[in-house]
Amino acid sequence: MGRKYKKAAWCITAALAGAIICTGLLFGLHTSIYAAESTGSGRVLFISSYSYAWDTVQIQIEGIKKGIPNGIVVDYEFMDTKRVADAEAMRLFKEGLAYRMSMVAPYDVVILGDDAALRFALEYRDELFAGIPLVFEGVNDEALALEAAKDPLITGVVEKLSFQKNIELALSIYPDAENVVAILDNGLTGEAERRNFNNHAELYPELIFSELNTSELSETKLKYELSHLPENTILIYVVMTEDADGRQYTNREAIEMIAQYASVPAFRMVESGIGWGVLGGNIVSMEQSGEIAAKIAADIIRGKKDMEDMGVIVDSPNIYCIDESVMLKFGIKASALPGETVFVNHEPSFFERNREILIPVIIVLAALFVICLFACVDNLKKRKLTSELEEARSYLEDASQHDFLTGLPNRSKFMNDLTETTKAKQPCTVIMLDIDNFKHINDTYGHSIGDEALKAVASRLKSLRTQLLTAYRFAGDEFIVILKSDNVKIVDTAAMQCLQVFQKPFKLMGKVHNIFGSVGVASYPGDTEDYEQLIEYADAAMYSVKKGGKNAYAYYKNVKQ
Repeated sequence: MGRKYKKAAWCITAALAGAIICTGLLFGLHTSIYAAESTGSGRVLFISSYSYAWDTVQIQIEGIKKGIPNGIVVDYEFMDTKRVADAEAMRLFKEGLAYRMSMVAPYDVVILGDDAALRFALEYRDELFAGIPLVFEGVNDEALALEAAKDPLITGVVEKLSFQKNIELALSIYPDAENVVAILDNGLTGEAERRNFNNHAELYPELIFSELNTSELSETKLKYELSHLPENTILIYVVMTEDADGRQYTNREAIEMIAQYASVPAFRMVESGIGWGVLGGNIVSMEQSGEIAAKIAADIIRGKKDMEDMGVIVDSPNIYCIDESVMLKFGIKASALPGETVFVNHEPSFFERNREILIPVIIVLAALFVICLFACVDNLKKRKLTSELEEARSYLEDASQHDFLTGLPNRSKFMNDLTETTKAKQPCTVIMLDIDNFKHINDTYGHSIGDEALKAVASRLKSLRTQLLTAYRFAGDEFIVILKSDNVKIVDTAAMQCLQVFQKPFKLMGKVHNIFGSVGVASYPGDTEDYEQLIEYADAAMYSVKKGGKNAYAYYKNVKQ
């Protein structure tokens, strides 16, 4: 969302032109991008159903890059089926791919992006991919995916668009809705999702289900239908790559037309295009799908997982994401949306824009006010003055024990609380959390995003607070938790809750980021009766997680030598 690919697009265009000239392919179907990494411990081929210019592909590749560790080389191939998908085109692509595969070292895993790539791989499995593990992602046809996965060398992630969740969301906004209209075409994605859409009609007998098939409507007719939709209509944009006039559309062109002419907001079920004029909804994260597929491929290469034990992931990573500008345009209230909704095109308030300036000013003014107040109450009775001084002391004491940036209790407060707990001989557990690759976040996005990330993690940790559990900011990107229990089940639940803090994407300054963490656990008195050593043990367990791949938790008793 909001990703910038201009420079990359120019590079890809040049590479595509060169490939067409060299191979003599008249359709412009194929191009390859070879990773600039040095020879490593594995080789992966990613075959996309579409061209690099298709925005979902760029997001998928971004996810793949995140999921592939250093040392594994990734090559990229693009079928371009959104523009050319006839039998001759597939034959040419197959022949070209076969030649190129014969000229390079064998691939350890092939990742297949979307339905067309999976169908292609199944058709030419024996000729091109015999004995090579296949990992698919972004596949809409769940039946096709499950059938393919019967092969022990095939697994992957289904792109499961949730019509039900989006219809439920729409009904919470428009409870008087009577119609559900889907925008679809006759492509592979359109056909797969048409079946999915129609299957939901039985769940909502009170609603009338229909579609706008762009493959059978002229541009003029489509604009007319969009502009004359009844007010009680739930409009869901699924896919639009062509119209009856033969004109082909990019995703952005389709969305901009819908945004311009539709009389009602258009819900969307994938992240690509949100921010261009559709409302959004319960969406599939293409980036996370690509990342998951890449991690599966890496696990296969490194022998961490047996493919026979890998089932197909049918519950794709979905989140609620809404374009705030479209929400305001149609008068939709935030109260009608789920609490975990992520917003794009958010217009920050005056306070949000000037937060860094206003907070110190407010603090200074508050301090001056307190000083003036004390100066003015000299004539008050001693009891009243004493009371006010005590309140001020309590305020300053509280401030000294809390982190200014995150609002969590600080390191000093943590040490005091831990000392008291251990002196009282009360069993407890220390859970250390560290944000993975935090330096990369600061270096890549700036310290402002880094600070926002710290505050966002702190906010989620605050929500875990109970009588037994308290979270603190320890130092830098490290957080620490005191759990007043050493019960195995309670400790395991708390450790999992701490790790789950990082599982949902974070919205930082209007953009969605995936942030992960590593967690280490040590208990008193089971691991040690020395509170300082207890902290060291939790830290050691946490760093064992970082060395082992991150985004997990470990107990000191399981990692000590």
